[in-house]
Amino acid sequence: MSDMAMMRIGILIVGVLLVAAIFLFGRPKKAPQGRRVDSEPAPQPGARERREPVLGDDAPGAETGDYSGEAVSQPELGLGAADAAASELGKRPSQDFDKIVSLFVAAKAGQVLRGEDIVVAAEKTGLTFGHMNVFHRLVEGHPERGPIFSMASILKPGSFDMANIRAMETPAIAFFLTLPAPMTALDAWEKMLPTVQRMAELLEGVVLDDSRNALGRQRIAHIRDELRAYDRQHQAPPLTKAPRW
Repeated sequence: MSDMAMMRIGILIVGVLLVAAIFLFGRPKKAPQGRRVDSEPAPQPGARERREPVLGDDAPGAETGDYSGEAVSQPELGLGAADAAASELGKRPSQDFDKIVSLFVAAKAGQVLRGEDIVVAAEKTGLTFGHMNVFHRLVEGHPERGPIFSMASILKPGSFDMANIRAMETPAIAFFLTLPAPMTALDAWEKMLPTVQRMAELLEGVVLDDSRNALGRQRIAHIRDELRAYDRQHQAPPLTKAPRW
């Protein structure tokens, strides 16, 4: 089996699970899983225990780079006070959504995408680092409306650890547009598509659709048609005119 075929299989497995994880971002976090190595003195009786948030480093595949289904879980990302403001950028005001449109930028066969290059490309394409330590495209002047779309790594936990970004490598990054978005579905798509294409150029990667096939014109046209239909179905009903007496 070719390297590209194996990579597509891996992306296929991880994609579905990662979608669910990423779009649970704004929900309350569960207690961190795994062992906590604490070098601080044990708390005195009656004192309140202080627990630092963890990234789930003990989860399967955390150090091996395995991105099979077992290695993917919801990010356990707690940010310190210095990152509190950034952590709210890109947070959805509502966790309700009824449709997801996803694209991938994958490394070419035998190559990887490097974390430092991803960050530089994200900055060049206008993405903002924020909530859950991933990147978002925000509405200019209205970040409180939430992300138009978001970008994460396909490898667990999906986030970008800036402290170790130079050591990060991933076979692909994922772009997710959740609907409803802070603008019409078609307008959101028209924001995401050129960003994904430009990211692929900057990273010398390839753009894949949600079926992990190369994104072509026919598929783009089909997605646009789907989103036009979505907008028609979700547009506000016309106001009923009051009868004249």
